[in-house]
Amino acid sequence: MREGRIVKALSGFYYVLTDEGMLECKARGRFRLDGTSPLVGDRVRCSVDSAGRGRIDSVEERRNFFIRPAVANVDALIFVAANVNPVTDPFLIDRVSVIAEEADCELILCVNKTDLDPGEELAALYREAGYPVIQTSADSGRGIEELRMAIAGKTCAFTGNSGVGKSSLLNCLSPGLSLKTAEVSEKLGRGKHTTRHVELFDLGDNTWLADTPGYASFELEMMKIIPKEDLANDFPEFRPLLGQCRFPDCAHRKEPGCAVTEALRAGRIRPSRYRSYERLYELSAQHKFWEE
Repeated sequence: MREGRIVKALSGFYYVLTDEGMLECKARGRFRLDGTSPLVGDRVRCSVDSAGRGRIDSVEERRNFFIRPAVANVDALIFVAANVNPVTDPFLIDRVSVIAEEADCELILCVNKTDLDPGEELAALYREAGYPVIQTSADSGRGIEELRMAIAGKTCAFTGNSGVGKSSLLNCLSPGLSLKTAEVSEKLGRGKHTTRHVELFDLGDNTWLADTPGYASFELEMMKIIPKEDLANDFPEFRPLLGQCRFPDCAHRKEPGCAVTEALRAGRIRPSRYRSYERLYELSAQHKFWEE
């Protein structure tokens, strides 16, 4: 029996890094039956047959996992955004941020392509909300060392919409990776999906980076729906106000005496963040949790 970590999943095969080296494995059929298929980032136990073929027999308990990107045991999600072709929709960032909050995973916003547009407003929006923000440029090198320090000693997944420069940033952090990159379509304002699968890369000193396939702004149906009652706690700028509303079951929408909407009117909460809360609340309210 060997123990290791899945560093790549591709075409039904799992590549497990063990003390003895890389082992190509299939997963036991029971994983498909109980809906707990192994994910990149999982720590697993494997057996090897007489022909040297590997099989994943068990998966250790996960710290967390994500449906999209399909990765487990993540310390920090690095959301790569841009304020220039393609322009990142803040709602996409907000939706991913609440997923990270629910998974007890740090979210770091990386505003990339600052050589083309510094993205000051986007950066300020999320700094005010309480998130670490790093402004970077894969072309000029701006912010690369700051990003390197932020991810040191962590397992991180780089995510974001296609064309914002995730693979380019990874190449800056570790030039030996030589990940494929592509130009963004000026006409369509989006990039090509150069990353086709999730893969973990070892940068040394217990730092692991996952490049993940990009997605379009509203391509998030596979992401976990969060109960509407839990959403307010997933907005860091809301949290100090919770418990100060007139009604204990306040939904922070149209109720009188709501501390959150009062903070919104006073300018202490950004309107775009509050609009994202409302949109996510409506999505959650439509979900029938009792049917799961």
